[in-house]
Amino acid sequence: MKKIIGYLNEYFIAVDKRILITASVFIAIAIFINYNYNLNATINRLNDPGSFAAWYLVFLIAFGSGYILLFLFKETPVWINKKFLLLLLIAPLVFAWKMVYSIQLPISNDAIENDYWNDVIYWPFKIAGVVLMLLLIHRFFDKGKPFYVTSFSGLDLKPYLLMLAIMVPLVAAASTQPDFLAMYPKFQKVPFLMQENRGWHKLVYELSYGSDFFTIELFFRGFLVLAFAKWVGKDAILPMALFYCTIHFGKPLGECISSYFGGMILGVVTFHTRSIYGGLLVHVGIAWLMELGGYLGHEYIL
Repeated sequence: MKKIIGYLNEYFIAVDKRILITASVFIAIAIFINYNYNLNATINRLNDPGSFAAWYLVFLIAFGSGYILLFLFKETPVWINKKFLLLLLIAPLVFAWKMVYSIQLPISNDAIENDYWNDVIYWPFKIAGVVLMLLLIHRFFDKGKPFYVTSFSGLDLKPYLLMLAIMVPLVAAASTQPDFLAMYPKFQKVPFLMQENRGWHKLVYELSYGSDFFTIELFFRGFLVLAFAKWVGKDAILPMALFYCTIHFGKPLGECISSYFGGMILGVVTFHTRSIYGGLLVHVGIAWLMELGGYLGHEYIL
C-alpha cells in the first residue's frame, strides 16, 4: 500500500495544477449539463448511427480537452505528430461502438428468456469487439511492443484488497440511497431473473457483467494511459480520467463524480505497475459490492 500511496503522492505533486484545476472545472460543468439536461438520456433515444455520432463527439471533446490543456499550459508539441492525432481520433470511436452496438441472437423461443441470454452474451461480445479493435490498433501503432498491459509479473494483491475493503462502508452507505437502488442490482431490470428459481441464472448474469470490467480496464488504463504515455508520459492520465468520467453519465451522480478521481488513481497505478490486473480486481470487486448492496438494500430498506 505504501508504494501505491507513493505513486499517488508523486503524481499529485508533479501534475501541473493549472491543468488539474481547469480539467476539474471542465468535467464539473460537463456533469452539471448532463444531470440537469439529461444529455445521456437524449443521446440514448437517438437511433444507433445518431447515438454513435453523439457519444463519439462527447468522448472526443472530453478526451481531447485534456490534451488541449496540456498544449496550452505546457506547450507539449504532440499535435505535430500525425500518429498521435490519428490515435486521438480513433480512441473515442472504439468506445462509442461499445456504448451503442450489440447483437441480438435467436437463442430461445421464449422472448423473456431470449432477452436474458442476449443480455448475458452482451458483455463477452463487447470484450471480443474491443480486444479485436485494440489488437488492430496495436499492430499499426505499437507493433513489436507488449500488448496493452497484460502482465501478472510482480503483482501484489494486498494493497488492492485493502483498497477494496475501504470501499465496503462507502458502498453500504450508498446502498441506502434511492438513486442507487434504482440502478442496482442491475439484474432487477431483467424480467427473466425476477421469476422464481433463477439463482444460477443470476450467477451467470453477474459473472458476465463482471467480465465487462476487463474491457474497461484494458481500454482506459491499458490503452489510453500506456499507448499515449510514449508521447506525454504521466500527462496521459488526466485526459483518460476525463474520458472515463463521461462513460458514467446516467449512473448515480455520486458514482459519476467519483469515477473522475477513481480513474486518475487507477491510471497512476497502471502507469507505474504496467499491469491492469490490480485495478481490475478493485473495479470488478466494487461492481459486485454494488450489486450486493443494491440487493440487500431492496431486501431490507425498501
